[in-house]
Amino acid sequence: MIMTKRERELIERWIRQDPHDSDPAEAVLAESGISVWALIGHLQGVDGDVAEVAADYQVPCEAVEAAVAYYRKHQHFIEARLAANAA
Repeated sequence: MIMTKRERELIERWIRQDPHDSDPAEAVLAESGISVWALIGHLQGVDGDVAEVAADYQVPCEAVEAAVAYYRKHQHFIEARLAANAA
């Protein structure tokens, strides 16, 4: 998958990997610690409304956009995490 410069910048600014878990599905927002998979799961539940997810989690829209960019890069891992939670 080819990422745009903006997507790379968003990920660099907002996303952090858990230092104790190298699984890409365990990445979090740097400032709040909210899991990327949680944001993506909620985003799927609100038909992709980034503003609604941002409001519900009290984070900037840009942080949700970063989670989406990260998800695009690591979709397989995050979908597996969401499926495990649903099971």
